[in-house]
Amino acid sequence: MSVTAAQGFEAAGVAVGLKSTGKPDVAVVVNRGPLKAAAAVFTSNRAKANPILWSQEVIRDGVVEAIVLNSGGANCFTGSFGFQTTHQTAEKAAELLGVSAGDVLVCSTGLIGTGDESFRAKVLAGTEKAIRTLSAEGGEAASLAIMTTDSRPKSAVAARDGWSIGGMAKGAGMLAPGLATMLVVITTDAVLDSAQADAALRQATARTFDRLDSDGCMSTNDQVTLMVSGASGIEPDLDEFAAVLTEVCQDLAKQLQGDAEGASHDITIEVVNAASEEDAVQVGRSVARNNLFKAAIFGNDPNWGRVLAAIGTTQAAFDPYDVDVWMNGVRVCSAGGPDAPREDVDLTPRATDLVIDLKVGSASATILTNDLTHDYVHENSAYSS
Repeated sequence: MSVTAAQGFEAAGVAVGLKSTGKPDVAVVVNRGPLKAAAAVFTSNRAKANPILWSQEVIRDGVVEAIVLNSGGANCFTGSFGFQTTHQTAEKAAELLGVSAGDVLVCSTGLIGTGDESFRAKVLAGTEKAIRTLSAEGGEAASLAIMTTDSRPKSAVAARDGWSIGGMAKGAGMLAPGLATMLVVITTDAVLDSAQADAALRQATARTFDRLDSDGCMSTNDQVTLMVSGASGIEPDLDEFAAVLTEVCQDLAKQLQGDAEGASHDITIEVVNAASEEDAVQVGRSVARNNLFKAAIFGNDPNWGRVLAAIGTTQAAFDPYDVDVWMNGVRVCSAGGPDAPREDVDLTPRATDLVIDLKVGSASATILTNDLTHDYVHENSAYSS
């Protein structure tokens, strides 16, 4: 049921021709209350799409009634026409729902730099059509409508002692951190105010979506939104809520990793015994963004030298000649030198585990990434054609 698993929410996903495939391309999620609290995090890319600019203003007061999302067009670098389109989308939803346009978030995803009267008309028509078909069973349809190059919808649900969290996500390319790395809508029927929701969301995204670094490319449209209905009437322990929210976000992040464009390996990079968590993240990310390493994994080549070369570019505290490296359970490097023979490492499974032991402290961090494949290059070379 995705985003409608939590009480107090309705959703819909409809097709209006934004995609040439005829598949669903406009989604709406509505919070029926009694609470209307919300929080959101956005891409840190300086180049921000019109829906991001709009939604950043909407979220300031922590009140959100609904969110409208479209695929099939990013509405980015489309000038004043594009911002007016976003504004009109919020106004259309507000008119039909009987709420303020200033309480309606808008998200878009698709090709950058395109948008015309036809795009605007279809988004507005889709907004109306979706609102006319809202239901408590509409979460699955909504998750389908936000897909672009995704091969499958992504959703996650968790329940605890009378309250629950549901979520949906899209993303298969341009997955690199910046508070949020895709379009995600999360709902909960727990009782929280907007400040509590914001704190929990930032804590969760920092450890999950912000550590998904599939291809090192940051989008202009990324947004993660948490909407709170309070319909369960239950005030959760805040630490427990943050932990469950993190579980849901991690579930969605893993699904995004598993559907990354053209990928043949899902690589989990665990950095252990670092001087600080920040150092561990920096080291892990240096490997996740190293094209030589990612190409080697695509070729099933356990080239651990590329790991040491990558981490040596960081400012993290460690001795490069005292580092251990494991690949899929085999220690291939010990104290900066060769250990087990490379042929002992089996890299044919899709799941690939890399462990880097820095031996300087007790901190750790995990980064998720993918390999670099021919299919990834082909898919992105033909994206706008």
